Order: sequence, then C-alpha cells, then structure tokens
Amino acid sequence: MDRIEQVAETGAGFGAQLRRLRLAASLTIEELAEASGVSVRGIGDLERGRRATPQRRTVAALADGLGLGDAERERLLTAARSGRDPRPHPASLRAFPRGIDDFVGRETELARLTALAGHPATGLPVVVAVSGPPGAGKTTLALQAARTLADRFPDGHLMVDLRGMDDSPPAPAELMLQVLKALGVADRDLAHAGQQGRPDLYRRVLADRRCLLVLDNARDEAQVRPLLPSAGTGMVVITSRRMLTGLENIHRMPIGELSPAEAAAFLTALVGRDRADADASALAEVADRCGHLPLALRVAGNWLATRTGWTLRRLADRLALEERRLDVLTAGDLHLSAAFDLSYRQLTPTAARLFRLLALVDGPDTSAAGAAQLSGQPLFDAEDTLEELVETGLLGTDQDRYRLHDLLRLFAHNRLRAEEPAERAEAARTALRRWLLETAVVAGRWYEPGHGAPPPTWQGTVDLSTAEHARQWLQAEGTNWLAALRAAAASGDHATVVEVAEALHWFSDHWTFWGHWPEVFSTAADSAQALGDPLLEATHLNYHAWALFICECRHHESLQRSAQALAAAQRAGDLPQQAWAHYYAGWALNELGDYAAAAPHNRESARLFEAAGDLHGTLQARSNYGQILVHAGRYEESITELTRTLAFLDQAGDRIAPPIADSSRASLHMSIGRAHASLKNWPEAAGHLRTAVDLCRASGNTRVESRALIHLGDALESAGRHDEARDAYSRCLALGEAADPDRLTEARERLADLASA
Repeated sequence: MDRIEQVAETGAGFGAQLRRLRLAASLTIEELAEASGVSVRGIGDLERGRRATPQRRTVAALADGLGLGDAERERLLTAARSGRDPRPHPASLRAFPRGIDDFVGRETELARLTALAGHPATGLPVVVAVSGPPGAGKTTLALQAARTLADRFPDGHLMVDLRGMDDSPPAPAELMLQVLKALGVADRDLAHAGQQGRPDLYRRVLADRRCLLVLDNARDEAQVRPLLPSAGTGMVVITSRRMLTGLENIHRMPIGELSPAEAAAFLTALVGRDRADADASALAEVADRCGHLPLALRVAGNWLATRTGWTLRRLADRLALEERRLDVLTAGDLHLSAAFDLSYRQLTPTAARLFRLLALVDGPDTSAAGAAQLSGQPLFDAEDTLEELVETGLLGTDQDRYRLHDLLRLFAHNRLRAEEPAERAEAARTALRRWLLETAVVAGRWYEPGHGAPPPTWQGTVDLSTAEHARQWLQAEGTNWLAALRAAAASGDHATVVEVAEALHWFSDHWTFWGHWPEVFSTAADSAQALGDPLLEATHLNYHAWALFICECRHHESLQRSAQALAAAQRAGDLPQQAWAHYYAGWALNELGDYAAAAPHNRESARLFEAAGDLHGTLQARSNYGQILVHAGRYEESITELTRTLAFLDQAGDRIAPPIADSSRASLHMSIGRAHASLKNWPEAAGHLRTAVDLCRASGNTRVESRALIHLGDALESAGRHDEARDAYSRCLALGEAADPDRLTEARERLADLASA
C-alpha cells in the first residue's frame, strides 16, 4: 500500500491525513513548509482542522513538497474535495432545472461545446458566449450542455440567473457572493476577505476548482466581465440576447431558429406521435408559422397538449392569420410577445423607431442604405443603429444584409401601428420604394448599350461604380424593388413601371433564372397599355414573350405574346418591334420543333431589321436562322450560314455594341461547334466550343458558358478524350448558382457516367 491508500483506509479527515503523510515522509512542519512554499501556520491550521477547505493549488504544493507521484497526488486532491462542506444552493443557483427533457437539435453546437470542454487551454478557463434572439433556446442549450458535460467538472456545475432583462439586475458583487456561498466558502472566509477582497477570493476559488458555471441571461459586458475567472481549468457558458461584442478571449456561439426537421421533431415530442402523424402537413405549417423558433414552438405545443380535442389543422389555420398570430402564441404564462417586448424596451428611442420601421420592408432583408431611406438618417448613422439592433438580438445580419425574424416582424408591425403616426409610416415606406426604383434604373442601365456608369450628377447611397456592383445590388434587393414595382403599378404610376422595366431589359439576360422577369415585363406591358402608347406596349410585350420563352420555357404562351406584340407594333408603325415579334415567334417555333413554320418568321424578322437599318437586330435574326438549320439537321448549311454571320459581325466592327457582339460571337461559335460535332468533325467542334467558352468567360456570361462547357464535354467524350471531357464537366459545375441549373444537372450526370465507365 502507498501512503495515500493507508490514510484513506482510516476514514480520517484531510488534516489527519496530511499529518500522517508528513510523518511518513519524516518531515517536520517547518521542513514541509520550506519544501512546499505553504506557510507553517497554514499547514498547522490544516492538520488541526481549523481550515477544512484547502484550495487546489495549496494541495498541489503540499503534494510536491511530500514528493507524491501522480496517483498519490490525485488521491490527495480527492481527499481535499471530499472534506468540503456542501451547502444548499440559493434559488438562482442550480445544476439542472426542469424543462430540458424534450431537447431537440443543436447537434453542431453541442459538439462544439463538448470539444471545448475537453481541451481547455493550460491554466485558462474556457468561456463561451451563446447569443441569439428572444426565444431561440439559449438557456435550454446551455442546460443541455451542462447535463451532458457534468461528469467533466467534478467540483460543481452551477447556474446563475443574471436577470439581465430586469429593470435593476443584480450587481456583479451580489452575484459573486451567491457563487462563493454555493461553492461552500465559509462565512468566516467571506468575512475575512471583506467586500473589497471578495473579487480576488472569487477568482482564487474558481481557479482552484474545475467547475462548470452557466451565467444565464446576461444584460451586457459590464455585468459579465467581473464574473469571468482569469485562471483555472473550469468552463463558463454565458447566455445573452446581446452578442457581448466587447468581451475578449471568448468563444462565440450565435444561434437562431431550428431547422424545419428539428422544429417538426420538437412539436411531435410535445403533442405526441399519433397527433403529429395524423396530419404531417399541418404540423409543418404550425412549425413554419412559428418561424421554427423554439419558444414559439413550445407555446404552440403546450397549447395543443392542453387542448386534446383540437387538431393540428385547427391551430395551423388560426396561426395563418398574421394579425392574430402573436396573440395565438400564448399558453398560460408563456407569452411570445412578452419575450420580445423585454428586448424592445431596452432599445434607445432611435433604435426602437428603426426597429418598427423595418416592418415596412417588403422583402426578407434590407441594407443599411435601405434602412437610411426608411428612417431618414445619414447612411453611417443608420448602420450604427442597425448594429445596435443586431447586438440586442432583435435583428439578424449576413454579408451586409439585415433581417427580422418572421415573428419579430409581426411584433414590429404591432409596435408600428401602436407608436408610429400613420402618415409618418407611409412617408417612410414611400421614400424606401422610390429609392429602390430609382436605384434599380441606374443599376440596370449599366448593361444597356449607350449608358454604362451612372452620370456624374447622380448622388446615390450605394456603390454602383462597376457593372458587377450594379449586379450585386440588383440581385440582393430583387425582392424589395420588385415589391416597389408592384406598388407603383397598383398606384397607377405607369410611367415609372415602364421606365424601370426598360432599364432592366438588358440586365435580365444576365440573371435569366431569377424567376420574376415574366411578371416584370407583363406588368410593364399592362402599364404601357394604360398609358395608351402602342410602341411601348409592343416593346414590353416582346420582352414578355422573351421572358416566357427563355426563363420558363412556356413556348406556346410566348407565341401568343409575340403575336400581340406584332399587332401593337403594326398599330404603332414600328419596324424594329415588328421584327422582334417575328424573331421571338421563330425562336419559340424552333424550340417546339416546327422548323418549317419557324423559318418564315425568321426571314421576315431579318428583312424588317435590315429595312429599319438595325444592325443589332439583323445580327440576331441571322444568328437565329443558323441555329434553326442546326436544329433541323441541315448541318453543312448551318455551318455556312453561321460562318457568314460571323463575317458580318466582324465587318460591322464597333457599330455593334460590345456586349451584344461578345454574346453573339460566343453563340455563333457554339452553334458551329455543335454542327461540327453532329458531323463527327471532333477537332473542329472542340476548337469552336473552346472559343465559345473563352468568350463567355471574358464577358461574364456564365449561363451561356455552362451550356458551351456541356457541349464541349460531350464532343470530347464522343471523341474518346475522356480526361478533357471530365475537366469540361467539372468546370461547368464550378460555375455554381449563376450557371444554367439544367446544365449543372447534366454535368453531374456526365461525371457520374464517366466515373462508372
């Protein structure tokens, strides 16, 4: 038996064990004091039992002085811990409160907390700040983590409610005292330290023990910072609605709503499997209308659990009414609105007003520039106010976009109606929508021949200095400016609708798969008709025919629209729009496989363009005719016609706008390459298709580039050049979301086939 085992068998207290170990080592108190660095008085007090709770570092020093091995050292530490006098925890300090048995999801967060708990930095505690909006389940996550990690913290796991949402939360000194008492620090030690020495005692105690401390519901950095231990191997998990940006050297863990699957599982646990399975679609609707927010889901689940006669469909229908949704989400003393209101009441007046006004944003998110239009603030002031809302957990942010959770948006609507005069709210909405449409016109004209960069006189609040910046803005604000366009049409502002649609006509070809161009140009055609202008009507009917054909492959409807456009253009006596109507009709018929009917439309289109002196239109018509020949299987004729069109393009020189010339040249080479591939002229096919890919890449036309890469890969694969084909398909996949989605699907299928060959 070693010395620790001999002592442990006696069942004596720590002091008696220490004395026997010292005597077994043949050391006097003075000699042990000199070897360990612990004072003679301190060792004497421990051996006599006058001091029953030695700190970890004191025990470690004594073990060093006694020359104990690792196993003996750990037994001595265990003996010291067992001698501590556990005390009842105050009400606000508890290990595992009720209410987490139905915990769902957060696997990633729990895995990260587990990893952090297992690898503390030497001598430094791990501190993790869990932040998120009201009702996101921050406390529940922290408690689940505490339950999971309890065995890793043998010296205790405590939860302290900081009551950060109270009007007068407890001061750090009061909270320190609660923790010290919960950890069993003797009253005489507290009295000896005094109020001035209590922070140092707090740090020493936590440094000496491996504890898990949950600081729940923190108000701000000032409340939390004094409570963070500066040494030791413990762990602190902070929960707060605020992001606590000012805290240093901590791990951050923002959380939001659950995934749809997690939300459904949570509701199922609350209402029972039988009721959930009886109407899975209603369950999904309830979860969706709760915004997948844990608190809202719990309220809804508790509500159903106490009303066993109610079906999920009945609750889903009640929640469908947005104006009553927050009222419905109340169960007993659980009020979703009350949780939101606690954060709202802590905002500055400026932030509270912007929060209310954000309910006027039609889309899911907005930018700082948009918020500035709503509030009337300078741009940087609006950005600071938005960040205040982010810091308090009432607003989400991602890549300079700001988003209200769906339920917080309803709460903001309620506050807007209650606190903002109706005329001021409408003025803010009007200012935002006007700015969106004005900026959309300037951004869209980057892509229109003859326009490009904004004029020097333009004073905008967003960066439109390049076409790429313009594209990013148009795409990011797409939902918002589309809603503004709808509002303009509904209010009879038809001139603005037509102006916006015309400015975006060229840009639409760079964002073909957005999904809303048919609506944009149909709305513009209706506005043009309301203005009584047949030329404008023909123009936007043609745009609509294009959108139906290109964006949604609705070829028959496109034919109907081009016929209406032709009639309007004939009323206006406008040759170019008549030519475009024939052009789109021929294009649609070509795709429908009716090449005989397509050819006359195409020839008439070319004739009308030439008569009007429209080089751009002539180029388009001739290009389209060559493609019809390819589709009709007349490959030799198509190569001849397409080569002539390339010569025509070269002869026209700079009379053809560069964007049109680049796009047309790429399409011509792609069509020639496809024709050669059909004739099994593999080197010629690959050469033209590579040229098409390079031209698309240079001009940024990712959609057409993805098509060219697929045709190139097919030609190379047919020629037996499998490695080069694999590279072409991989390059297509690498284009990502900007590519033609059908071509991405084809690329994956081709690569899978090559891998299995």
